[in-house]
Order: sequence, then C-alpha cells, then structure tokens
Amino acid sequence: MRLAAIVTGPPTDRPPLLIAHGLFGSAKNWGAIAKRLALHRQVISVDMRNHGDSPRSAEHGYAAMAGDLAETIAGAGGRADVLGHSMGGKAAMMLALTEPERVRRLIVADMAPVAYGHSQMEYVRAMQALDLAAVTRRSDGDAGLAAGVPQSALRAFLLQSLAVEEAGARWKLNLDTLAAEMPEIMGFPETRASFPGPTLFLTGASSDYVRPAHWPRIRALFPAATHEAIPDAGHWLHADAPNAFIGAVSTFLDAPDPA
Repeated sequence: MRLAAIVTGPPTDRPPLLIAHGLFGSAKNWGAIAKRLALHRQVISVDMRNHGDSPRSAEHGYAAMAGDLAETIAGAGGRADVLGHSMGGKAAMMLALTEPERVRRLIVADMAPVAYGHSQMEYVRAMQALDLAAVTRRSDGDAGLAAGVPQSALRAFLLQSLAVEEAGARWKLNLDTLAAEMPEIMGFPETRASFPGPTLFLTGASSDYVRPAHWPRIRALFPAATHEAIPDAGHWLHADAPNAFIGAVSTFLDAPDPA
C-alpha cells in the first residue's frame, strides 16, 4: 500500500529516517520533531494505513503495516533508519524482522514486541459516537467528546484527526477497521526471526509499556538492542521531553556502525 507521507529536508549522504506514528496519530503529529531531525538527514513521516491521508483497508495487522513501510523505503532508496512509536513501533519491529535489509538502524519508542492486555476501544467508541453533523468547528468536537474522553490532552490529540470542512466534519481515521482489528493492534505476531542490527529501545521513565518481564523477548528478537529511558516522560515521550528525545535519537543514529 502506498502511504501518504511528509518529506522534510533534502536527501543527504546519510540514510533517510522513516517515522511511523502510533494509533490514532498521523505524520503531522511529528512535524516539529521531524523538522529538527532533518537538520542532518532527510526525514520521511508517514500516515499509517487507515490513518490520515493514507488509503483505507479492512486489514490492520503488523505484517501488512510492515509491508507498507517496506514499500515506502523501497521508493526512497531501498534502505533507511526507522523510528516507530507505540503501534508504529510494533510495525517498525515487524519490518526489521521480516525485511532486515531495509533497516540500517531501528528505534522503538516506548513499545515492546508483546501482546498488551488493555485496549483502546473506549476511544474508538467515543469517536464513533460523536455527532459529526453537529460539528462545525473543532470546539464542537471537543465538547462532544468530553463525556467519553474526559482527559483534555487526550481529546486534543484525537481531535487532530478530525477534519472540519465546508462539506462537513469527518474523522481521518478508519474507525470501523481499527475497532475490528483492535485485537491485532494490541497483539504482536509470533515469530522466530531476529534482527541483528543496531536497535534502541527508547522509553519514558514514567511509562509502564516496556517492563522488565519484556526484556527476554526483546533480547531474543533484537540481540543488539540497547535501552535508554527519558526522565520525566511517559508513553508520549517525544511530546513530554522533546529535547531529550531528539538528543537520544540523534546520538544513536550518528554512532559509528558496528565493525
């Protein structure tokens, strides 16, 4: 599937950096981060399938998402550094495991290659329940989501995917597919593959998405993995501590390749 993408910066002598966002996100969410990282390399931020301006599909599993990322990299020279957050982190891991020749260095932001017991269905239902016919401005959407999503910061994030246009309001998310595929999104495929390349698991110090119990699985799949925790940051570590996040990403990408 050909993904919509925002390309920041010209090509350089370094591999481009591909950024894969998390569930309910978009390439635009990463604009400020991409702009700063593009000082030294081209950055390609994609809208994942069923998100933003990318095509819709009834399938939203990680094999399919990894294939989408591989197609994007193939069109950008064939090899890239890859940064994935949350759902995008799982897609990036699957890409590295299935097509390792496409990935020079891998950064996984606050996610492990495991199945999680929680779900995001409450937010899907809240968005599906919003009366789009009554939305003529973003503040209407905020008011309509308030009962189902009481956290103002989370509402603001979700509303970035609400397009309010002359023809009416619409979600730039395929909510029906995301609901149907939620078990796939929360899970992770069984695999015996491994990715030998340099890999950084970058976590928020106050997040519990990557736990000590996950490390045996991480080490099995990514034997060269290293770990860095960002202080004073949760799951949205790139938004909570952007300077520290950019510093860690840049240091890892700029490190000499292993002999």
